[in-house]
Amino acid sequence: MQRSSRAPAVRDAGLRAALLMPVFNPMPYIILLRPQQWLKNLMIWFPPFLGGALLQPGMVMRGLLPFFSFCMASSATYILNDIRDRDNDRHHPDKMSRPLPSGRISTISASLLALLLVFVAAGTAWAVSGAFLLCLALYVVLSAAYSIRLKEYALIDIFCISAGFLLRLQAGGAAFDIAITEWLFLSVFLLAVFLSTGKRLSEKNRLGVAAADHRRALVSYPDGFLEGAMYMTGAAVLVTYTMYAISRHSSLLVYTVPLCCFGLLRFILRVRSGGGGDPTESLLKDLPLFIVGLLWAVLVGWGVYGG
Repeated sequence: MQRSSRAPAVRDAGLRAALLMPVFNPMPYIILLRPQQWLKNLMIWFPPFLGGALLQPGMVMRGLLPFFSFCMASSATYILNDIRDRDNDRHHPDKMSRPLPSGRISTISASLLALLLVFVAAGTAWAVSGAFLLCLALYVVLSAAYSIRLKEYALIDIFCISAGFLLRLQAGGAAFDIAITEWLFLSVFLLAVFLSTGKRLSEKNRLGVAAADHRRALVSYPDGFLEGAMYMTGAAVLVTYTMYAISRHSSLLVYTVPLCCFGLLRFILRVRSGGGGDPTESLLKDLPLFIVGLLWAVLVGWGVYGG
């Protein structure tokens, strides 16, 4: 009887202990990966899409592994950047709630996750091709150098971000064995510089006197410089994209130039109005930009594949 009377007490104690045990919450880790930023990796599909080869048999499936590989690599670099910036991010009104600066994830756990993602990305990239692996490796090295030191230098930080977009484009060309045209290369490069300067301008305007506490390079840009650079590169994007549209010998592509112009001006208006300069968030949260981007994709697809 004594033995049986202790059994319910033991079970009750075990139940209470189980209830008091912390439950694993995957959400902070998902946030740490920044899956919304994977939208940038869709640029891998630009070469076959714009080259008229995307609808060929097996092309879409062929791009899934490269896309996955770049998503894993980019998430690893985002984690490294968050580890390096965790102290500075505590001074940012939005970034202070991220998993690392808020303390929801430890630095050790984040580092191990980043290392795992790099190995997964390298393995899948090797399965695609040696040229694709090279592009991915250059992207990881450049992003790591940016997170560790290069982001502290004015202009260099902008060009590092722009180089990341170009490496995505070149990786797409390597994955699908499609050459990148000169006008497309220039358009993507200048667009990346335009978006990067807009993002930096938005950060500088929003943080004000606290800009130096968050990002040292922001105080190195004199007043008016980022605005001028954004306007200059925006105009250059419009010119190079127009030349690209004309070079494709498709009348429908020419009609995408007004959409490009509207998108550039809308982004400038958003930045100057304090709406935020992150390209991904701007596209997803700004309805006019989203609609214009969708119309651009439909019209380009019609021009490339409809004729």
